[in-house]
Amino acid sequence: MKLLENETVQLRALEPEDLDLLYRWENDSRLWRYGSTLAPYSRFSLKAYLSDARLDIFQSRQLRLMIVLKAENATVGTVDLYDFDPMNERAGIGILLDERYRHRGLAAEALALIREYAFCFLRLKQVYAYVSECNEPSVKLFTGCGYKAAGKLVAWIKNETDFENVYLMQLIAPSGIR
Repeated sequence: MKLLENETVQLRALEPEDLDLLYRWENDSRLWRYGSTLAPYSRFSLKAYLSDARLDIFQSRQLRLMIVLKAENATVGTVDLYDFDPMNERAGIGILLDERYRHRGLAAEALALIREYAFCFLRLKQVYAYVSECNEPSVKLFTGCGYKAAGKLVAWIKNETDFENVYLMQLIAPSGIR
């Protein structure tokens, strides 16, 4: 099996053709609070982002990969490594799956592939995610993929009426895997 793919899903680099999908996903205001976005993205800024995506993770300290459902040749989401810290061998992880493709196990498959890449190829000791306590599907996803709640950040994300708690979810590389 090749790195970054299995029978169902492939994680691939960003392409210029991804502009329309990224524009739709990045400008979905319902998701902004989970990614700390404060305003819409222009096509111009996303084109610049796509142009800069050619930098490797050691230069940019981040990596976004597109999630492709192989059977349909459909791009269904993104998975990100961010705040890459090679000195301390860790990176944050984020995932977005298009609404039409949720509840099919694709996010778990993508997380398994990026975990293998992070631990076996980049030789990271750990990956972590910030997950809103109210986002039950994401809590279930990360827990099901072996992440443990390492702590709870109280009143961390502001929603329309109040603040939400956030779990710091952490996955440590098993001994001997790196």
